[in-house]
Amino acid sequence: MDLTGVFIPLVTPFDADGAVATDALTRLAHDVLDDGAAGLVALGTTGEPESLSTGERSVVVDTVARVCGQRGAPLIVGAHNVRAVRALKNRPAVTAALAVVPPYVRPGEEGVVAHFEALAQASPVPLVFYHVPYRTAQELSPATLGRIAELPNVAGMKLSAGRIDAGTVEFMANRPAGFSVLCGDDAILSPLLALGADGGILASAHLATSGFVHLVKSWRADDVGAARRMAAPLAALSAAVFAEPNPTVLKGALHASGRIPTPRVRLPLLPAANESVHFAMTRLAEVAPDGSAR
Repeated sequence: MDLTGVFIPLVTPFDADGAVATDALTRLAHDVLDDGAAGLVALGTTGEPESLSTGERSVVVDTVARVCGQRGAPLIVGAHNVRAVRALKNRPAVTAALAVVPPYVRPGEEGVVAHFEALAQASPVPLVFYHVPYRTAQELSPATLGRIAELPNVAGMKLSAGRIDAGTVEFMANRPAGFSVLCGDDAILSPLLALGADGGILASAHLATSGFVHLVKSWRADDVGAARRMAAPLAALSAAVFAEPNPTVLKGALHASGRIPTPRVRLPLLPAANESVHFAMTRLAEVAPDGSAR
């Protein structure tokens, strides 16, 4: 499958009564695809899946799947255990499952490999594994990342290591052919693309979508000059969006832009401070449609 370009991990908008605002979710999905996003992610961290009921999660996937079906766009769905990946069997619009490295239990590298092997065997769609050690408390060596990348039915990785270090450089230089790497740390998208990443799963790209799309296309076309011009304003926007826990600032900015009905989030998250939202909107205003500074 083609895992290149910008994928948007959609927020879950809530209405004034706190219910999932499906009309707003539909519009948001169409908007980012109109602006060049390659595909969508439902039930990613940005969508607050753990605060949704089983019925609400189903509504979210149904809503986003409908848009992807209409637009011919790939849909990745968060699914972190065997039961969840098997449940995707009857959803033909779903093209991949996004599964995080097991958090909290710290099973060790052998346990992580065994976990993804079991998920990949059970999944009716290709697996994208999500490496985010600052959330999972589980580091993985370049060699272990390579072992997971070579498992059958594993198509790619969302890489959110929080940094680019020697291990990242080593893995990017030696990743298996046909295996996709998508950046999940929005602010360091540009340097990871410079190392050969295929795109990103980027919460910040709800905003200035076309700018992030241009940045990815520029690096993939080896247009280094253009990519460098875009890197700073887009990284500044990403830093502002993540100034408070995700997706609180993002929802505030989307609401301030008139794109979702409320900025509501669910506990344990709290709404972002007005100052943080205002700062993000200021940074957004500084980004031109092509991703460069205004």
